[in-house]
Amino acid sequence: MSYRICLIEGDGIGREVIPAARRVLEALPLALEFVTAEAGWDSFQRTGSALPEATLEAVRSARATLFGAVSSPLNPVAGYHSPIVALRRMFNLFANLRPVISQPIATSRAGIDMLIVRENTEGLYAGRERATADEAVTERVITRRASERIVRLACQQALQRRKKVTIAHKANVLKATCGLFRQVAFEVAREFPDVQAEEALVDSLAMRLITEPERFDIIVTTNLFGDILSDEAAGLVGGLGLAPSANIGLEQAVFEPVHGSAPDIAGKGIANPLAAVLAAALLLQHLNEPASAAKIRDGVDSVIRAGCVTPDLGGTATTAKVTNAVIERIR
Repeated sequence: MSYRICLIEGDGIGREVIPAARRVLEALPLALEFVTAEAGWDSFQRTGSALPEATLEAVRSARATLFGAVSSPLNPVAGYHSPIVALRRMFNLFANLRPVISQPIATSRAGIDMLIVRENTEGLYAGRERATADEAVTERVITRRASERIVRLACQQALQRRKKVTIAHKANVLKATCGLFRQVAFEVAREFPDVQAEEALVDSLAMRLITEPERFDIIVTTNLFGDILSDEAAGLVGGLGLAPSANIGLEQAVFEPVHGSAPDIAGKGIANPLAAVLAAALLLQHLNEPASAAKIRDGVDSVIRAGCVTPDLGGTATTAKVTNAVIERIR
């Protein structure tokens, strides 16, 4: 079977790690067709659009998309909107999946194997903001429909793992929004009698991720909470340079390394490509190519064990050297 894959490099080191991931994919015995598209701050400055219509069409026509990283101004710029947030909304990519797995490096805790399942379309990222000179308000949107589908997906994932789901919320304070999420989460969990469902206040859970991360299997939560917890958890297993993610919808799916565009090291040839390579493995898993996905993961593991890593992991290897090492191993 042939697969069309859309590649969006974006800005900064996205232009280095996405080509690296492409080279790894091309080393596999799969029929892959690649199309490239643009998005991000540079695209906005050149064309007036951070997410051109041609890019939307490329994503729409592909089986899956591999997205790099984009730069975003900290201050509002008229007409500029985050491309990845826009993609999540436009293609209803309602689930963000962040695997957190121990890595064979000194800075990684042992015994961790969890999946953070984050609602990806609403919450505080719903885009409902207003401001005056003296007051700014962001509305937190939680709906029954979105809560049902994200918790149902989390429970379905749990059936393939250790059958345990932790529902993270702050219903003791956010009684309306988190109260609805909590209520719906337990209603859905009752549909899965083989899954053990527990709950945790998100601030307490943030501490427990540090003190006892090994006990967690799947954590399901709302958008902002999931964003923060997943980055915190990545710090337990080597950092964002090893952290891939998946944005999943009913039709499209977009996979990305979760690090930023890192303009301070862009163009120096030392960006860590492994998060993008592991995102490519998630992409293949989604396409029901588990053997090829496993080859990539095993190749990454072997390279890390051999000490062939970039400076962010304490090594001296270049982006190209790490990429070549992964390719050698999967071949």
